[in-house]
Amino acid sequence: MKFVLPAVAATAALMAPALAEARPVTFETTLKAYGGNGAYVVLYVTDAAGAYKGTLWMAGGKAKYHRHLSGWQRASGGRPAEIDGITGASIGSGKTLKISLDLADAMIDAGYKVHVDTAVEDGMDNPSEVVVPLAAAASGKPVAGKGYIKSLTITF
Repeated sequence: MKFVLPAVAATAALMAPALAEARPVTFETTLKAYGGNGAYVVLYVTDAAGAYKGTLWMAGGKAKYHRHLSGWQRASGGRPAEIDGITGASIGSGKTLKISLDLADAMIDAGYKVHVDTAVEDGMDNPSEVVVPLAAAASGKPVAGKGYIKSLTITF
């Protein structure tokens, strides 16, 4: 399953003002074959100080379950405006979510991190299940999750 995130939706909050240079980045999240309901998955960015900077994508459209993405909920305040236009269906057991978007060059190797929270109905909630720096050294290297995520790979 492949989703392409519209550049305008995610980069508006993550692009530096005044026409910053940007580069294409692909985020590939593969879930373990856990055999349950589809997972709610959210990818969001924090800066070097740990402050929330924006949401890249949310898989899972029912707002009543968003509270189970507790790391994102705390960071973003759970505001619906944070995910307007950047949501899709939940991700099934053993499936892959692949999104591509443009991120400001200034975010790479500057201490920013991508966090991935997961939650499954009648299952565990995993805040910051995977945390990966937006760093050239991390590009193309899969990182294992602590819960439902088999791997997250960020490619610049």
